[in-house]
Amino acid sequence: MPDKLTTSFMRSLCMGQIEQDVVFPFPALAADQKDMLHEITTALDDLLEPHVEDFRQWDVAGDMPAEFIDELKEFGLFGLIIPEAHGGMALGNMAYSRTLQEVGRYDASVAVTIGAHSSIGMRGLLLFGSEEQKSRYMPKLASGEMIAAFCLTEPGAGSDAAALKTTAVRKGDHWEINGNKLWITNGGIASFFTVFARTGTADGHGKMTAFIVTRDMEGVSFGAHEDKMGLRASSTTSVIFDNVTVPAENVLGEVGKGFKVAMQILNSGRTGLGGGSVGGMKRLIGLATGQANERKTFGQPIASYGLIKEKVGRMIVDCYTSEAAVTMVGGLIDAGYKEYAVEAAISKVYATECLSRTADEALQIAGGNGFMREYPYERVVRDSRINRIFEGTNEILRLFIALTAMNDVACQLTELAASMKDVLHDPIKGFGVLSDYARKHAQLRSGLGGSARLQDLHEAIQPQAESFERETRYLAQAADRILRKHGKNIVAKQLATKRLAEIMIDLFVLACTLSRVQASIEAHGVDKASREIDILRLFTREALIRMKQNFRRIDNNDDELLKDLADDAFAVERFRWDTI
Repeated sequence: MPDKLTTSFMRSLCMGQIEQDVVFPFPALAADQKDMLHEITTALDDLLEPHVEDFRQWDVAGDMPAEFIDELKEFGLFGLIIPEAHGGMALGNMAYSRTLQEVGRYDASVAVTIGAHSSIGMRGLLLFGSEEQKSRYMPKLASGEMIAAFCLTEPGAGSDAAALKTTAVRKGDHWEINGNKLWITNGGIASFFTVFARTGTADGHGKMTAFIVTRDMEGVSFGAHEDKMGLRASSTTSVIFDNVTVPAENVLGEVGKGFKVAMQILNSGRTGLGGGSVGGMKRLIGLATGQANERKTFGQPIASYGLIKEKVGRMIVDCYTSEAAVTMVGGLIDAGYKEYAVEAAISKVYATECLSRTADEALQIAGGNGFMREYPYERVVRDSRINRIFEGTNEILRLFIALTAMNDVACQLTELAASMKDVLHDPIKGFGVLSDYARKHAQLRSGLGGSARLQDLHEAIQPQAESFERETRYLAQAADRILRKHGKNIVAKQLATKRLAEIMIDLFVLACTLSRVQASIEAHGVDKASREIDILRLFTREALIRMKQNFRRIDNNDDELLKDLADDAFAVERFRWDTI
């Protein structure tokens, strides 16, 4: 039996195995973290509420005053995840995510300033730093004396980290770094940078390594403050490294292992972005419901109209299910799970897209007011747009979600192929794998496999649990079929891969929501959890419709027609047709 902490719920699901104990019971905060969180959220209201009007003005100006950043430092918001021994609050991922949720209710620029520091800027130090490195930098990072930034993106290297051009060449007891980093959040205010560069050769063909670089090192310079569509008050600049001398002891992790460092940072930090997204949704629901109750047309509030109720109802489903997924990922990390990359990617994709829908619909409910800068709606729409781009575009993450899981299925098929050869030479050696594979697929077809069932859920949510079990069997069959059909060419079949990812996203969110509702029933009883059960029912029905369509269109689709139209447009670089 595999070690529980090395089990990935979604990677197992793609092979038809429901690892129920990974997502049940729903994660809960430890008592000390819960008490601290209550204190933090109450204090945050006192800190941020007086600045509500300032946030709008800072957005217009494209600047966050240094005096306000000092307030954030004094509050301790740059030390949220830093151990107490180094002056921080030592929050786990769930509590950290919930804290950013509270900040996100007020202003996304503030949330991203804090999040870029803790989620990615200094998280590499937390995860991979030596004790000497932590002792040297963490106290200053906790106090805000040093603010952190994450330097990976370059003009030609965004989602494609392999295209990184920044170099670091070893020269005696130090490294010399040269290169340009683009769109660095906190770039203008940071003094601690986690920098990724190619090492080994001056021509940039070596493996990636992570370094700690500080603002005071000679050769570090910065571009102008970027004039952005959203998050305008947060600092975003380019960072330039011109023959920067970095001591050898500033290598973060191992030389040549920088890609692993970068991916682990991004995976671990995604609960911050998810928490901020949930906070934004909660704020928008408050704004939209208040607006709908106040605004009257034809003699009655617009809250009485079905089309408005539909919008708000969907906002609630999106927010509840997003919070379930984000909380689950934070709980997995806090519990010590090692394999959560797929689940973290799903939570980022889902929560950011739910926030975009919620922001758009809240603006629609506000009508003309929503389009005016006097009101917060248009700013939230602008601010939320970047979420689907940074920390991994949602398109790239969809490919990662599906391909990572299918890699496990492919390994199983490879093992099966090897066993077929074994049968010819040594029947006893190959029979075990063959029989396991046959039994598994018989169980997937019949639905009788114990590993493909959810156990001991309340009868009130049993229909949704059965739907989850059935779609899990279909997922495993589809993953197997896609790989048999495309083999190693699956990497080029992005539309088929995307559909599998969409199914996986729906299934993970459904599993998290089932777990959350089950916990509510156990804690409060069916009657008090009735609204949450309704949310589960609504999400399940709509997810089943989406999954049914995605399963069908894996094989029966118009993908080639769409791609042909795109190729034609690429060839002429315009829209071909006109009415005159």
